[in-house]
Amino acid sequence: MKGIVFNLLERAVADKYGEDTWDALIDTAGVDGSYTAVGSYPHEEIFAIVKAASDALGADADDLVRWFGRAALPQLAERYPVFFEGHDSTRSFLLTLNDVIHPEVRKLFPGAYAPSFEFDSSKADVLSMSYRSHRGLCSFAEGLVEGAADHFGETAQIDQPSCSKRGDEDCILNIRFATV
Repeated sequence: MKGIVFNLLERAVADKYGEDTWDALIDTAGVDGSYTAVGSYPHEEIFAIVKAASDALGADADDLVRWFGRAALPQLAERYPVFFEGHDSTRSFLLTLNDVIHPEVRKLFPGAYAPSFEFDSSKADVLSMSYRSHRGLCSFAEGLVEGAADHFGETAQIDQPSCSKRGDEDCILNIRFATV
């Protein structure tokens, strides 16, 4: 996993809970905690940090990862505004993940692994997004969708009828958008 993800998590935690909390999570998780944006690190380290946070807060790990995704999106918009240019809705933005955003991510971060997405946009009121990744971070994808909706002044109601963590082949997110 690229270090930028760890950098985003560190900033999200530090902004909400303070630097000392981030340091405590790193210590509890038993990981090094020195992450460079372009470095590659075992994805198990992010799970160790999430587990430490889950134990400390008594919160569900998926809820924390979803929060992280939502908190990370504004940071991504700040760092990479070009990804958001030309879009006036979350739906439009999401439909560029495979063709624009992920290829650019791979240019910026050589060796980056990005999950694969398939979309069914045939219904005007629902965007169906299939998420496939060996990391099982569909809750992070949900948080990013919610963060993108915030960015575009919308809400995203997400229903997940299929999830790889429940034994399904793919995670399916059915997303309904509304203007705030």
